[in-house]
This record gives sequence, C-alpha cells and structure tokens, in this order.
Amino acid sequence: MKKFFIIANWKLNGSKKMIANFFKHLKFHSSTYLKKNTIIIAPPTIYLERVYKNINNMNIMLGAQNIDINLQGAFTGENSVLMLQDIGVKYVIVGHSERRLLHYETDDIIAKKFHLIKKFNLIPILCIGETEIDKKNGQTQTIIKKQLNSIFKKLGKSAFKNTIIAYEPIWAIGTGLSANPEDVQCIHKFIKSYIEKYDLINAEDITVQYGGSINHCNAKKFIEQPDINGFLIGNSSLSSEEFLKIIRIAHDIT
Repeated sequence: MKKFFIIANWKLNGSKKMIANFFKHLKFHSSTYLKKNTIIIAPPTIYLERVYKNINNMNIMLGAQNIDINLQGAFTGENSVLMLQDIGVKYVIVGHSERRLLHYETDDIIAKKFHLIKKFNLIPILCIGETEIDKKNGQTQTIIKKQLNSIFKKLGKSAFKNTIIAYEPIWAIGTGLSANPEDVQCIHKFIKSYIEKYDLINAEDITVQYGGSINHCNAKKFIEQPDINGFLIGNSSLSSEEFLKIIRIAHDIT
C-alpha cells in the first residue's frame, strides 16, 4: 500500500461563503475517507486562518501557495515563511508554473524559497514540468533535470528529504488535456531515479505527485501507476463534491 497525497490548490479562488459550504459538505460525507491518505488544502493567503479553523479535528493539513524570499521587512504585499508557520501552515507550494511564467520566478528564486521552507521545518511542494514546445522538442527530461539541479545546487545531497514533488506538464494545467497515465508513470520513474542518483534518499522514499486536469473520471488510471504518489489539483478541488469523489477513489485503490 502506497502513501498518497491529495493537495487542493485553490489558486485565486474562494470566498467566505464558498469555504463554509465546502467544509460543511466535506465534514458531512468524509469521516471515513479522510483517514487513509494525506489531504492538504492550499487556499489564497487571505483565507488561510479561516480554512485552518474549518479543518480542526479533520484529517486535513494546511498548505500555502507561495512565500517571499525575505523573512521580514519593507516588502509590501508579501508573506514570509515565519508568518505561515505562525498560523499553522505545514506545506508550501513553490515553483508553480504560474509563478514561473506570470511572476518571472527563476530557478534560483525558487531554490531560495525551497531552502527557506526546509530551514523552518515546513514541507515544500516543488512543482516541475515542461511546456508544450518542450514536449514536442523532446526536452521534457532536460527541463526536469534543470529544475531539479537548481535545488541540488542550493541544498546539496539531502535536498529532497521530506519533500513533495509535483510533476505538472504546463500544457495540461487547467486545459482539460490530461497527460497519458503511462507517460506520466515513465516521467515519475525518471524523476525518482534522477534524484536517487544524486541524493542520499532512496527512490521508494521520494514522493512525486501528478497535476494537470485531474478529475474523478481520469483519477483511477493515474492512481494505479506505481510511481504516482498523489495529485496536485486545481479546478477540481474547488468543488467539494468533485474533490470528495477523487478522495474516495484514492481511498479505495491505495
């Protein structure tokens, strides 16, 4: 039986009403299904504490979508890892393609954020993945190596201990175009083998999730792949009904 992580990335979505309805439904239906695997909710920063109060006594962990590279100071609009730690955050998403593309975050910036998350004993969820052009040019492994190497360069041979890696092909995020499960399995196996080659961690202890238009209709085929250890879910995590369906499928298979 493999450990499975299901992470909801709400991105720039949510409201007080949405959160109340979401957890009302989840609490009513999920007493059985939340115990087996690790469930993490990453809402917008403004709703972190509201979500934290709702997940009290539920088997759900709190995640954040981003941190700043600074701990404190004159950095208007930012949030530090210390602040997130202070309000109960356990996991932090870093390197999401939307941060890379829309906010121009480089591999070096992402490595600095990754380092801060680890330094303060939170767990990074490192997003990696290729564009459609990269895929067509046969550059998927090259891009993944580059993204992983920036972390090795910053943290050395114990970089990926106590870390979640989310493989998210950029062309599949929010498009409805999900990758082929067998292809994803091959990429996940490559990621684990590459990390094991340079890290002190064993391949079986490396957690690699898949993210890219996951829903209850396609989830089963991905879960059945041996090296897929979870999902990072965007759109399908905004509906408590859809999210719970995916949780139930994972519960029954893993």
